[in-house]
Amino acid sequence: MNRVWWQSISDALSTNGHLGSFEGEFPKQAAVMVLITDAPEPELIFTLRAKHLNQHAGEVCFPGGKWEPQDDSLLTTALRETHEEIGLAPNMVDVLGALPARATKSGAMVQPFVGKIPEECRFHLNHHELEELFSVPLTAFRQGLQIRMDVFERNGLRVRIPAYRYQNYEIWGFTAGVTAELLTLLQSLPLHAA
Repeated sequence: MNRVWWQSISDALSTNGHLGSFEGEFPKQAAVMVLITDAPEPELIFTLRAKHLNQHAGEVCFPGGKWEPQDDSLLTTALRETHEEIGLAPNMVDVLGALPARATKSGAMVQPFVGKIPEECRFHLNHHELEELFSVPLTAFRQGLQIRMDVFERNGLRVRIPAYRYQNYEIWGFTAGVTAELLTLLQSLPLHAA
């Protein structure tokens, strides 16, 4: 993709970032990294969590995790967790900005950051946490991966989030919500992936 496309993404994301923490608002805070490959046909990177884990076992997620006291910001959390989970060094990620923070059903507030990575990145999975890593071309979402619309109750409100299927992977819940938000943003740009 060309530089104009990447810059327009960064410009669109510039007002959403929350680099600090949500002081006192949410006892549990986390951050994830939404990675887009810098390729002629950009792809989103997803992980499949290990089945033996206590939380989100066997679910499709973005790399990321809980804020730790040594993290000076939620961006630091996202980059640290991405390195721990998939072996991607922070200096390999060109952080473009952030999508709005979202609460999960478990009561955590999660800040999604969006980053560009080189097309030929090498990943080294932490198999204690992850089963596998896979990528989905952005064009595949536009061609129709949505399989249903899920409805969740949040603070007395009904929230509708699409669910997607790509090959044998089902993307739903928080991860699908963030994905849908990114896809909407990309479609609103003057220049988007062909």
